Amino acid sequence: MTYGQGEPPSWDPWKPSSQQPQDNGGGTPDWAALADASEARAKRRRLLLILGGALATVAVGAAVAVAVVTADRGSEASGSPTPTLPGASHIPSESADPAPSFAPTSAPPPLDPMDFISSATKDTAPISADTLFPGTELTVASHVYKKGPTASTTNCASAAQGTLPAALTGNGCTRVIRATYTKDGVAVTVGVALFDTTAQATKVKQGVDAKSTVASLSGGGVPAFCRTTVCRRTTNSVGRYAYFTLAGFTDGKNVTAKDAQVFTAGDDVAEFAFRQIRRRGEAQASAATER
Repeated sequence: MTYGQGEPPSWDPWKPSSQQPQDNGGGTPDWAALADASEARAKRRRLLLILGGALATVAVGAAVAVAVVTADRGSEASGSPTPTLPGASHIPSESADPAPSFAPTSAPPPLDPMDFISSATKDTAPISADTLFPGTELTVASHVYKKGPTASTTNCASAAQGTLPAALTGNGCTRVIRATYTKDGVAVTVGVALFDTTAQATKVKQGVDAKSTVASLSGGGVPAFCRTTVCRRTTNSVGRYAYFTLAGFTDGKNVTAKDAQVFTAGDDVAEFAFRQIRRRGEAQASAATER
C-alpha cells in the first residue's frame, strides 16, 4: 500500500507499537494521536477488569448456592431426627406454694405522751418532789435559781390559800407537790396539783379567781414571803395536772408592774414545771413503745 505524498502513515490504536508504520522520513511524531491511543487502551483495560469481576462474583454466588443445596440434601438424607422442643409435660410448672410473706419492718408510730399524763389510769410512774423537781438548782437560759424547800401532801387544801383550797378539793385533787426557787432576793413557789382526769384539772384552771393561789413555801434559809404582801401569781394546766406559781420579794416589798425580775422568775419556774410534766409523759410513752 502506498500513502499520499507528504501524509504520515496512519496509526492504528489497536496494534502494538512494533506493528505500527514507521515514519522513516524523520518527521515529528503525532503526539495527539499517541495520547488518544493510550487513552483507548486504558478504557479497554478497565472494561476487561469490570467484566472479569462480574464473572467472578457470579461464580462465587453459584458455588455458595450449590453448597447450600448440598448441605440441605445431606441433612435430609442423614436420617438424623430433627431436634424438637420438650413437650409441655417436661416443662416445669410454677410452684403451687404461695410466695413467702414477710412481716413489716417499719417501726410502729410513737405513742402520744399526752395520753399518759391525761389520765391517772395510764400515768402510773412514781412521782414525788425529788422526781418532779430534781437537783439543787434550776437553770433557764442565763438565769440560775437555787432550789429551796420542797413539800408533798395529799391534803391539797393545806398547800393553797384564798379560794384555791375549795377549788382543789371540790374537783378531786389527790396531791399537791411544791418547791421554792430563789434568785437575787426574789422567791418563787411552784405548786403542782394532781387530779384523776384532764377535765378536773382544766376546770380548776378555768374556775380560779384573783384570790386563788398556791401557798408560798419557806424554810431552809428562805424567809416567809407573799403572805401579806402583793405578789405575782400564775395558773395553768396540762393533762391531769394544774400548776401554779407565786413570786415576790423575800424582803417583804410589794410587787409592781415594773418589777421585771419577779415576772421573769415566775415565768421561768412555770415553764420548768410544764416541761417536767411533759417529760413524764414522754418517758412513759417511750417505755410503753419498747415493751
